[in-house]
Amino acid sequence: MNKFFKVALVLAISAIQGCANNQYDSSAATMSQLIIAEPLAVNYKSEIALARLTEVIHRAEITDAQRAELYYDRGVIYDSVGLRSLARLDFNRALRLKPDFVDAYNFLGIHYTQMQEFNQAYEAFDSALDLSPEHKYAYLNRGIALYYGGRAELSVEDFTAFHQDEKSDPYRILWLYLAEHEQDKISAKIALKGYSTFVSEHVWAKKIIKLYLGEISHQAFVRELTSGVSSNKALSERLCEAYFYLGKYYQLQGKNKSAVNFFKLALSTNVYEFVEHRYAKLELDLMRKNLVEAVNSSS
Repeated sequence: MNKFFKVALVLAISAIQGCANNQYDSSAATMSQLIIAEPLAVNYKSEIALARLTEVIHRAEITDAQRAELYYDRGVIYDSVGLRSLARLDFNRALRLKPDFVDAYNFLGIHYTQMQEFNQAYEAFDSALDLSPEHKYAYLNRGIALYYGGRAELSVEDFTAFHQDEKSDPYRILWLYLAEHEQDKISAKIALKGYSTFVSEHVWAKKIIKLYLGEISHQAFVRELTSGVSSNKALSERLCEAYFYLGKYYQLQGKNKSAVNFFKLALSTNVYEFVEHRYAKLELDLMRKNLVEAVNSSS
């Protein structure tokens, strides 16, 4: 064990085969020799900030616009520690006091997406973009909502706009690829190869792209997860990303058991603020929903 609490997790083949069913693949090989970080704990500074903001909100003589800002700030902190319902309440309070609060619309859209309330998510992101057409992250988040809402063609448009703003960002490339994959698997992979040329070899996340392109193996990818990492926080953040995209990687191959395990591993990091953590939970919810629907339709 080193200073950032890395341990090797070796899952026995017999254990995995014992819990497998006809709906899922055997994932012993893909789940072996993984890297696990100690889950992130809530930072005490966040707790202090929440207490101070609450006191100011209830006691200070301030304008509605100032109070809206405080509600929004408190909502962001609630969100960062996984208190989604409290965060959503504060974002709604901020909007009641300041109806043109662009960032509050953007955050609400994210929450509606996580709740599978896709029409409300689209409305929130549309409001943000109507008020601020240059709000680049609203394009990312609306694209994600459209992707999970089954509207891949429209999501490609948003992801393309987001990617054009910074072509060297591997995460923008990955989301664009995921949406394009829904339309045409072959052309999506060809496009991914082209997009990858914009990403520096020194950027860690390029390894995710190489994995998707088949240029490196799952085992080689996992071996590189701790490269350049010197703290448990940094390791947790990297693993959150890596395991989410590994989940998507196996999901695209129809290996749902492996995908489920990796989404759960992404959630186990407690990196609540990351896009990958948010949507690992949604992925699991959707996969359970699809499984239930499949069972019901066959009965």
